[in-house]
Order: sequence, then C-alpha cells, then structure tokens
Amino acid sequence: MQKPFPIYPSLLAFNFACLEGQVAEVVAAGAAGLHFDVMDDQFVPNLTFGPIVVKALRPLTDLPFHAHLMVYTPEALIEPLAKAGANRLYIHPESTPHIHRVLCQVKNAGLEAGVAINPGTPMVILEPLLEMVDGILVMSVDPGFGGQAFLPMTYARMAELGNLLKRRGVSPEVECDGGVDIENIAALAQAGMTGAVVGSALFREGKPGEAVRRLQQAVGS
Repeated sequence: MQKPFPIYPSLLAFNFACLEGQVAEVVAAGAAGLHFDVMDDQFVPNLTFGPIVVKALRPLTDLPFHAHLMVYTPEALIEPLAKAGANRLYIHPESTPHIHRVLCQVKNAGLEAGVAINPGTPMVILEPLLEMVDGILVMSVDPGFGGQAFLPMTYARMAELGNLLKRRGVSPEVECDGGVDIENIAALAQAGMTGAVVGSALFREGKPGEAVRRLQQAVGS
C-alpha cells in the first residue's frame, strides 16, 4: 500500500479557541506532523507563538513537531523548543551570520536540523549545509503571514535545488511552505517536493481533516 504523501498542517492557520479539536482532526486524518511558525516581529513583520504552544500540544500526539524559526538569534530558542517537545527546527541562513554553528547546536540538542530559505535568497547558499540537514523548507511566499498567494517562481527554484541535491548526493526532506493547495500540490510533488506545509488551504473548504485527505489524494496517495 502506498504511503500517504506527507502533509504538515501549519498551526498559524488554526483557530486557537478550538486548537485541541482541530489538531486531533488533522492527526486522525493522517497528517505527517505539525508545523509551528515561530515569529519574532523582527525577522518577519509578525509575532506568533513559541515553546509554550509546542509544550501544550505535545501530549496530544506522537507525530513529529517541526518548528520554523523566523527569528533573529535562533540559537536562543533551541533548548526551550527541545525541552517543549519539538523534533525538527528550521533555521534561516538569512537570520544569523553563523548558520553552520546554529545547525550544529540544533543537532547537539538531539533534534533534526532543517534549513529554510526565502524566495529572494539564492539557492546556492544552501550548498555547504546540505550534508548536515534533515530537511529543507522552500518558502513559496515571503514569510510572515498566512493566506498569501503562491509564487510561481518556486518551480524554477525547486529545479535548482534538485540539481544541488543531485550534485551533492544527498536527499533531505524537501518541503514547500506558502500557498500550497489542491491546485498546485501535485505539480510541486513532481518538481521534487517530498512534504507540504499547508495552512489556509486546510480551512478553505469544509473541515481541515477532509482537506488533508483531499491533498493526499491529489498527489496520488
């Protein structure tokens, strides 16, 4: 039986008054994990949540928790997020002058290390990091807010990333984040995406659990 395509619901799109119920719904529907958008209102123009939300939801599921750190000085959050129950941290090379050191700190904390990259940042910046990361988060919108329109330039960037990965002989998980929905998820999977972060599209029609299943079906799983 074919394994369902990995969908990582983004908590940014959830109703925090109904958070426990909506998390339970997407988990039951077969979500691969949960995605936490941690923002500091400095690196991106929005302020969201931090380790306290990760800790609050950790007892509800054993699924992986991926935290996307859209913050300056990301090293300050590594230990608190590890203690709260995060499994993977995505760090932006744009957010620190010492991305290699920070990724090593993530690994030393016992977590999976991921790297996230903005639409305007050259893909080649990732090349020295590819052997040490478990996941790459390709931003298909400018980070900071949910509900933005998908940037078509992402397809060309995915092709460029695919060439980098092939040249280095590595195969981390490649997720796209921003504007992923039923209309583009299959094309993105064909372009090399191996996991999708989905936010607003989960609530566009019906319930989030049903949306998870439809998105998986759209990729043929």
